[in-house]
Amino acid sequence: MSTPFLCLLVAFVWAWLIRIPVFVAIRRAGEEIDNELPLRQLAKLEGFGARAVAAHQAALQNFAPFAAAVITSQLFEGDPRRASVLAIGFVVAQVLHTLTYLANVDYLRSFVWLVGFLSVVGLFLLAL
Repeated sequence: MSTPFLCLLVAFVWAWLIRIPVFVAIRRAGEEIDNELPLRQLAKLEGFGARAVAAHQAALQNFAPFAAAVITSQLFEGDPRRASVLAIGFVVAQVLHTLTYLANVDYLRSFVWLVGFLSVVGLFLLAL
C-alpha cells in the first residue's frame, strides 16, 4: 500500500475515532446516549461537547476531498514522493485541527485547516 493510500486509511479512522470525545461530553453532561434522536442530543451540547461535535463533522467533511485528491493523484501518476509528503501533511493537519478545536484555539485551528486544504489542492495539482 502506498503512503498516500495509507494516509487515506488513517484519515478515515481518525474521523471516526474523534467521535469518542463526543460520547465523553454526553456522559459528562449526565445523559445516556440517545440512539433514537442522536442529532437532537448533539445539538444541545455546549462548550467542549459542541466543539467535539464540530471537530468530528469537520473531519468527515474534509475526508471526501482528501480521498478524491489521493485517488486522482494516484490515477494520473503524480510524483509519489510529493504525494506522500502532501498526504502526510494533510493527516498531521487533521490531527492538529481536531486538537485545536477541542482546545478552543480558533486562530491556530484556522491555520492548520488551511494547511490541510492546501495539501488537498497540491494533491490535485500533481495530476496535471
